[in-house]
Amino acid sequence: MSDEQTKNTVFIGQKPVTAYVMACVTQFSTLTAGEEIVLKARGRAISRCVDVAEVLTRRFLEGTAEIIDIQISTENLEGRDGRKTNVSAIEITLRKKSPPAMSSKNE
Repeated sequence: MSDEQTKNTVFIGQKPVTAYVMACVTQFSTLTAGEEIVLKARGRAISRCVDVAEVLTRRFLEGTAEIIDIQISTENLEGRDGRKTNVSAIEITLRKKSPPAMSSKNE
């Protein structure tokens, strides 16, 4: 993963949804139109990741952000006891939209 991809990635874990929403809003304020951020989560945090994406696109960044891609996968992880387990994962990509063009009406 390149440094640019890591910079624009938010890893979703056990914190409240609002904590991740505010982190994304802050990150979006530094992006230019067309740039993207990626929300990543595994296991039980997947539902929180979906919640963050929905709150962002429907409330905080309505008209500014759009979901452009959702990737799901399964990762094979080794537990503390040495056993291998499969864990579901999700990546949701959000893109900053271009601001609407100002119409020039001469009335």
